[in-house]
Amino acid sequence: MSEIIDAALMGLVEGLTEFIPVSSTGHLILFGDLISFERDPTFKIVIQFGAILSVVFLYWKRFLSLISTSTTTGLSGIRGMYLLAIGCAPAMICGVLFHKTITEVLFHPIPVAMALIVGGFMMLVLERKVEPKVFEVDEIKPRHALLVGLVQCLALWPGMSRSGSSIVGGLLSGLSKKVSAEFSFILAVPMMTAASAYQLFKTWNQLSSADLSVYLVGLATSFVTALLAIKVFLSILSRYSFAPFAWYRIGLGIIVLILLR
Repeated sequence: MSEIIDAALMGLVEGLTEFIPVSSTGHLILFGDLISFERDPTFKIVIQFGAILSVVFLYWKRFLSLISTSTTTGLSGIRGMYLLAIGCAPAMICGVLFHKTITEVLFHPIPVAMALIVGGFMMLVLERKVEPKVFEVDEIKPRHALLVGLVQCLALWPGMSRSGSSIVGGLLSGLSKKVSAEFSFILAVPMMTAASAYQLFKTWNQLSSADLSVYLVGLATSFVTALLAIKVFLSILSRYSFAPFAWYRIGLGIIVLILLR
């Protein structure tokens, strides 16, 4: 029962943090260390899949429009898939080339804490300095998607946050806060699916039917909490800035560094 509870807690952390700019990977590393939760890498893939499903559920019309061959405008049809490919390519390439080094060097509490702090200050500065020019997702152009994709490479540093990096890239390219966030959610599906498929391929031999209940609890918890997190996050952005998330990152990073001294 203890392992089931731990799986639910890890799924909760994944769902709450995957799509807001605070780094789900960083939180999973820190929280996993805190509760001494040790599972094979497949568990993380499963709970990430739960978060992916939440985006597909919320934006099903958008994803349906992506496979429409009759639409060639906005973030739909062939043009939409082209924009997503541009946004995903840089981080995918860097991930494949440097995966081993990143895992060995950066997947530890201190690098995660440093990334949380650095990313927090980046969000505070950019939100104040950059003037938005794009206010609808369908107005995104290839140059916007490319800059988002390039900045998203920072997410390979655990703690920097995939959503945080892609949102920072969106702000830099002139996207509004809301458009940056929504494009980040949509971009997450092919990005996370590809990364999860790659990891699953590498850890396939570690799968066990005895772990099925643990996997299902983690997946279900992640799915439900991610749904709530996305809705609350968009609601906050419509009235406030990224500042609460940035200061949370900075504060958490400082606390972790102090505790690890």
